[in-house]
Amino acid sequence: MKKVLELLLCILHPVAMVLIWINLAVRTDIGLVAKLAWGIAAVVPFVPFVYVLTGNDFI
Repeated sequence: MKKVLELLLCILHPVAMVLIWINLAVRTDIGLVAKLAWGIAAVVPFVPFVYVLTGNDFI
């Protein structure tokens, strides 16, 4: 049950990442370089999936 809960929590990151990308696409108050930097930075927390799926626990 604990592993299922951890995987469900990991699913929230891709949803947040897509919402960040949508928000960045429509913003006009920041430049292209800043948008690209934020877009790339939003991908980095993909690590929780790998961490949980390799058998480690964070809860």
